[in-house]
Amino acid sequence: MYKLTDSFPYILNRVGVRMGELFSRRIAPYGVSLPMYRVMAALWETPDQRLNDLAAMTTVELSTLSRLIGSMEKLDLVSRSRLENNARTVAINLTARGHKLVEELMPIAQHFETVAVSELSAANLKLLKRTLVDVYERLDTIEQEIASPELVK
Repeated sequence: MYKLTDSFPYILNRVGVRMGELFSRRIAPYGVSLPMYRVMAALWETPDQRLNDLAAMTTVELSTLSRLIGSMEKLDLVSRSRLENNARTVAINLTARGHKLVEELMPIAQHFETVAVSELSAANLKLLKRTLVDVYERLDTIEQEIASPELVK
């Protein structure tokens, strides 16, 4: 019989929510939220992102992300500019202030991960991360089922 408290989505959500809440509390003194940190970390990793790509990378809904980017612009954390080779495309980047701040916050994020996985061997951690990526990618099947209900038996 299906048991909520033993289900993979339930356990995964508990971990994600708890880490998110704790991390949010830890970075609050810096004047940024968890979604802001995710945006800054994503832009640090991959600069010149378009809004759609950034939404996919950060898992922030597009309209929410657009408002968030506006707020982050006012805080001088990110900038928007048109690409030279494609004037229709707006690239989002960290400002110098955003770059400095995310570099201050990354060790905190690393500490959270280190503590959370401290009982796992390097091999098990690598396997866990790979497995979670695989699970995420398999959810495309569910998305297709929702888009085409006739596929569901």
